[in-house]
Amino acid sequence: MNRRTLLKTSSLAITGFSIPSSIYSKTDTIPFQESLKGGEPPKYFPNIDPKVISEVVGKSHFDLSRVKELVDIRPELSASVWEWRFGDFESAIGAASHVGRRDIALYLMSKGARPTLFTFAMLGAYGVVKSAIESAPGIQKITGPHGISLLEHAYAGERQKDSMTNEEIKNLEITIDYLTTLGNAHGEDYIEVTGEEQKKYLGNYFYGNNEMDGFRIQINMRSLLSLGPINGFGGALYKVGDNKFIYNGAPSVNISFDIQNSIVKSLTLSEPGFSITAIKVL
Repeated sequence: MNRRTLLKTSSLAITGFSIPSSIYSKTDTIPFQESLKGGEPPKYFPNIDPKVISEVVGKSHFDLSRVKELVDIRPELSASVWEWRFGDFESAIGAASHVGRRDIALYLMSKGARPTLFTFAMLGAYGVVKSAIESAPGIQKITGPHGISLLEHAYAGERQKDSMTNEEIKNLEITIDYLTTLGNAHGEDYIEVTGEEQKKYLGNYFYGNNEMDGFRIQINMRSLLSLGPINGFGGALYKVGDNKFIYNGAPSVNISFDIQNSIVKSLTLSEPGFSITAIKVL
């Protein structure tokens, strides 16, 4: 995942637009509306519909067939990036990378997706990973989408081991060994939350009058506490203090729980410039 006539043309070109010379011509031109061939412009024109972007990134976690249906007709979608919430950004290739979908990642790359260090770790590209870390010492500590570490991405590469060649498997194993020996490619060390402790936080928390105005605390596929909208999936919570957590992929988003007589009463979510308290409803 940044003068007169000449200036007018240049400034608009920077934002992805250019002004046709006909605008400055004295001759008559066909009105824009009459030049349309497909009816009215799409709702988000000239941007791509956010729902399409969301689907490409979402399906890149598991559905190669659907990704191909979307990207084959519009290759630029291979570079799709989506913000799930609270600044947790994820690209399509990032999605394929952290779940170990080697096939989807390679397909997206063939269509123009921009691979990251996390992608190369998942693919077992030892030479690339090693060179990057040696060129920028400490980069191995940076986490990817959802706060997932570089080492976890490498382990995810084992998912499609059955379809990999012996050389690919060997390179992946070397990559995992290399990242492990670094000692800090596993991400931040957070406070462990036991299964028994997790139970007290689980439930719905409301901050408004609408039945959807709230958060749900549940346990995700990685056996971590997660926070998401009511009836929606959530992002992992990492414990940093007594009843204090940060939201995955967004270290500036803090969640603290108010506990009275060993019972959780509410949570307060704070991000730069804003905070909101939600009451737990049993």
